[in-house]
Amino acid sequence: MLDAGYIRDNLDAVKKNCEHRGVPTVAIDRVDAFEAERKRLVQLRSETAAKQNELSKGFQKATPAERETLKAQSTRLKDEVATIDAELKIIEGDLLSNLLQIPNMTHPDAPVGGEAANKVVSRFGEPRKFDFKPKDHVALCESLDLCDFEAGTKVAGQKFYFLKNEGALLEIALVQYAMQKCVQKGFTPIITPDLAKVDVLEGIGFMPRDNVETRQVYTVADTDLCLIATAEITLGGMHRDQIFEESDLSKRYVGLSHCFRTEAGAAGRDTRGLYRVHQFTKVEMFAYTTPEESEAMHREILAIEEEVFQGLGLAYHVIDTATGDLGGPAYRKYDLEAWMPGRGENGAYGEVTSTSNCTDYQARRLGVRYKSTKFKGTRFAYTLNGTAISCARAIVAILENYQNADGTITIPEVLRPWIGKDVITTKKVAK
Repeated sequence: MLDAGYIRDNLDAVKKNCEHRGVPTVAIDRVDAFEAERKRLVQLRSETAAKQNELSKGFQKATPAERETLKAQSTRLKDEVATIDAELKIIEGDLLSNLLQIPNMTHPDAPVGGEAANKVVSRFGEPRKFDFKPKDHVALCESLDLCDFEAGTKVAGQKFYFLKNEGALLEIALVQYAMQKCVQKGFTPIITPDLAKVDVLEGIGFMPRDNVETRQVYTVADTDLCLIATAEITLGGMHRDQIFEESDLSKRYVGLSHCFRTEAGAAGRDTRGLYRVHQFTKVEMFAYTTPEESEAMHREILAIEEEVFQGLGLAYHVIDTATGDLGGPAYRKYDLEAWMPGRGENGAYGEVTSTSNCTDYQARRLGVRYKSTKFKGTRFAYTLNGTAISCARAIVAILENYQNADGTITIPEVLRPWIGKDVITTKKVAK
């Protein structure tokens, strides 16, 4: 969340930023008006309360007749303060609801435009060339009995699935591989809840109170809880309303959770198989830093994501995400897209990780601050997040890139210790 004072002092810049992101600017004008009214009411309350205090000081020395007059005046001023407080509560609610609609500012070097403006900034490896017609991951899962989409639909509905045999072991191996990699880099391993309160989701930047057609998260009926869409939510909420010492920063966490997404509005886009599903397992990096450390932390998280996929031997490129494709909290975001031979007619790159620097946008909503001997009071921490591994999409890339002409799949070397074999072969059919 941007500071209301910052918005009022930088109206043109904030409006231009919203235009670049494709977000309506009406909330900005409302914030300007509501903040002006809030400040007026705060000043009026202070003046009215001061008058009431002055009357109280003269009460002891007043005559009985004067006391009756003073008492009446004090009661009137007390009622005025109560009226102002009620008006303030309404204005502050209106102000907050509009502040929540305004996205973060954007890094000046981020490409301007929609998805087509996303910029490739680096590449690793070359897309694999096959001397046979490759299958997509759905066909491979069916032939090798790695995933049961039909049973998933029967039990939970479309876009749910059962991982089986080496498919299940692949997910476990990917979690272990990514977790170990992050722990080696100094991240504290965490297994987070799969549920979080509505106001925690809103603090991170999700909008669980949106209408059902656009809502991206599942809400739990008759509670203030939601199924989380990423461990970024729970890791970001873990230190809510906490004040760190500057010496305690940066804090680095790597969280394991299931993730649940409604995929509202995603019909017809990448819906086949495991690429876009309602539930998946993810290992997520999250950091709290000072403003000065945030850029370096962002580069470090991106480097870890790249190291994970280089270790898997998968070709990928890194995208500097354009303004119109950024989520509301992100100041700058990099996506890593891996080559997937089964996407489309001739294969295509598909997103497998992302990492965002959210500056103090989330911390301001969640009240995460730090103090230092270098300044008075407290300042908001900066938060950053990044995907170490999103298992379902990583499995798509592995199955499609490591398939062989005989229908088997070679297991990436780094995952073999957890799977216990080098190759996934066709299961024997019982007679």
